[in-house]
Amino acid sequence: MRAHVFLCVLAFYVEWHLRRRLAPLLFEDDDREGAQARRKSPVAPASVSESAKSKADTKLTSGGLSVHSFTTLLADLATLTLNEVAIPARRAYRIPLMSEPTPLQSRAFELMGIDPTKFVPSPSPA
Repeated sequence: MRAHVFLCVLAFYVEWHLRRRLAPLLFEDDDREGAQARRKSPVAPASVSESAKSKADTKLTSGGLSVHSFTTLLADLATLTLNEVAIPARRAYRIPLMSEPTPLQSRAFELMGIDPTKFVPSPSPA
């Protein structure tokens, strides 16, 4: 029971951090300070920032990339693949080959501070 609760809380914590870092690509307000500055008093209804309104209206980020929900962005990131290629003449050698990230994937990895090429193993005999 404790392990299950721990894993659920950990998953929520990781998702919360991912949503914060990926907010510029998501239908979420990435300028919370700007939205708070527009409020006249603490009891006034919350409003979204101008950047969030712009993303919702144009369906594009400030960099011209398409805006996603968290689920669709994860689905898009899941299409980045790492394949193992074997040359017919030398089947003993396997070469790892990563697909080229799209501009959206590159920006998402940049926001998360991850270099996906860092995890590609060097070629070696099988």
